[in-house]
Amino acid sequence: MKILYLETSSKNCSVAISDSETLLCVAEEVSENYKQSESLHTFVEWALEGAEITLKEIDAVCLGKGPGSYTGLRIGAASAKGFCYGLNIPLIAVNSLESMKEPFLGQNYDLVIPLVDARRMEVYTAVYNGISGEEISATEAKVLDENSFQEFKDKKILFVGDGAKKAKDILQLPNAVFNEDIYPSAKFLVKKTLEKVKAKDFEDIAYFEPFYLKDFHGVKKKKSED
Repeated sequence: MKILYLETSSKNCSVAISDSETLLCVAEEVSENYKQSESLHTFVEWALEGAEITLKEIDAVCLGKGPGSYTGLRIGAASAKGFCYGLNIPLIAVNSLESMKEPFLGQNYDLVIPLVDARRMEVYTAVYNGISGEEISATEAKVLDENSFQEFKDKKILFVGDGAKKAKDILQLPNAVFNEDIYPSAKFLVKKTLEKVKAKDFEDIAYFEPFYLKDFHGVKKKKSED
């Protein structure tokens, strides 16, 4: 089963293709300017070329559904839906935080905790068992302070993601390790996607919405004073 993976929730615009569990190709780039709108379809073309297949051979699309960048998620969701409608294939959605913990399982950490920067001192986060990958605490938007994650102070923790940069300055956790250069990636969505395929856990394409977690708040212009 050939699956196209799209991950656009962060600064990493990421596309991958697998044939069942075998990863065929990855095209991705981390950009401070969030280049999903201009790069996503180019990366899809590159991934198809690298995998030596055509778009018509794709059997399903997986989208990293968030949480993360509101605009990035909208672009990814629109593209995923377009591919699924056009090819008449199923859509699978996976929490983007799942892809962040996947490469670090079984590395002698009790917990792997993704931290996605959500501006100011807020992060999107979830807590996963460092061996099995099982979810211990559900995804949430969390405001960091010196008491955050204190319930795990005796555990060996790996914090991953761009939110780890601000976390390491305030968290009072002596056994914690911080890796700031980790973003959600399409190549680490494969395992969870295949589990969902086996369970026939597909999305209703017409009604699917990304996992925004928070409402979008635009910047209002100040009214000029009389």
